[in-house]
Amino acid sequence: MAENFRLDGKAAIVTGAGSGIGRAISRRFAKNGAKVYLVDIRKGQAEETAEEITVAGGAGPVVVQCDVTDGDAIRREFAKIAANGRIDILVNSAGVSSIGRIETTSEDEFERVFQINVKGMFLCMQAVIDPMRKSGGGVILNLASIAATAGLSDRFAYSMSKGAVLSMTLSVAKDYLADKIRCNAISPARIHTPFVDAYLKERYAGHEEEMFEKLSQSQPVGRMGLPEEVASLALFLCSDAATFFTGADIPLDGGFFNLRG
Repeated sequence: MAENFRLDGKAAIVTGAGSGIGRAISRRFAKNGAKVYLVDIRKGQAEETAEEITVAGGAGPVVVQCDVTDGDAIRREFAKIAANGRIDILVNSAGVSSIGRIETTSEDEFERVFQINVKGMFLCMQAVIDPMRKSGGGVILNLASIAATAGLSDRFAYSMSKGAVLSMTLSVAKDYLADKIRCNAISPARIHTPFVDAYLKERYAGHEEEMFEKLSQSQPVGRMGLPEEVASLALFLCSDAATFFTGADIPLDGGFFNLRG
């Protein structure tokens, strides 16, 4: 079905494009006709994504090395993209996780998560509003999380940041209805990304397989989601097939909310 949602002639910015969900979304968008700007602080990993897209025959990806927390850099790089034509789509996928309760979360850790997950999305959204308005509209898609609305153990700072992402999504969707700028969020449950593997290796050395199974079973369907599944939903929401969607938070959770117990 995802093959039916075309993005031909559209320019899409994807942050966090160097790995995980951002990489999967970038590949899917390029495969479906979009010109994708791969924004990541890690140039080498963004270049790997670009190579995968090129090998698969995707339309000319452009690597943009940029720190999403640097407002001057974001405004400069996004202005360059807009000057090359237009910005039709922004996917805010760049983000970090954090483990800990409020009492074990340091001020530095709280600030790190806020800067990347909240300020980074704010800066990127702010930078595309005017170009989208001038070109007659656009689509913003933010990667939130079930942590925005569910009580998850030991995820204080991360949950805080994703709650802010959801609130920003609703605010932008409301404020720019007349400008035909749609803004939605996807709230995944646990997705199997390189972060998960690194986390298990660091925290549960020698017991990775056992803990992977335990984490998988926290979704009622009995497994983690795949980055490609997030990419399929992102493609639909950013395509013209989803023009009635705005101000929506779509759970992609393997039954987490409704089928537990």
